[in-house]
Amino acid sequence: MLNRHRVRYVVVGGYAVAFHGYPRYTGDIDFFVEKSARNSVALQKVFRDFGFVPPPEASLFLEDKRIVRIGFPPMRVEVSNHIDGVTFAECHENRIQARVAGIRVPFIDLERLRINKQACGRPKDMEDLRQLFGEAPQD
Repeated sequence: MLNRHRVRYVVVGGYAVAFHGYPRYTGDIDFFVEKSARNSVALQKVFRDFGFVPPPEASLFLEDKRIVRIGFPPMRVEVSNHIDGVTFAECHENRIQARVAGIRVPFIDLERLRINKQACGRPKDMEDLRQLFGEAPQD
């Protein structure tokens, strides 16, 4: 549905870590979305098509550092317009397109994923860095 409504997004978090070579358990799929009026309207349409009646206001996706969570682990979806350490423009420009079950999916590239994980600094992020790079990089 994100592609159908031309939402500008990249997959980040645990699914991106798995895509880059370290499959691990994650309780959700994380979508990093562009914070723009056009994208907000497109996201509202996605939520409507997904069955949310009424769908969230488009302005919700324009709020600073907004995260919208749907469902519960392990079937949770998180839609965020902010992640630590990188901008959406950087991530979108350097995204890696892959086909997953026949669907084109944009993933955060490895360098921006590394920067994001370092900026987050949680124990699971440090473990992701160790698994992907052999050690937790320090810049």
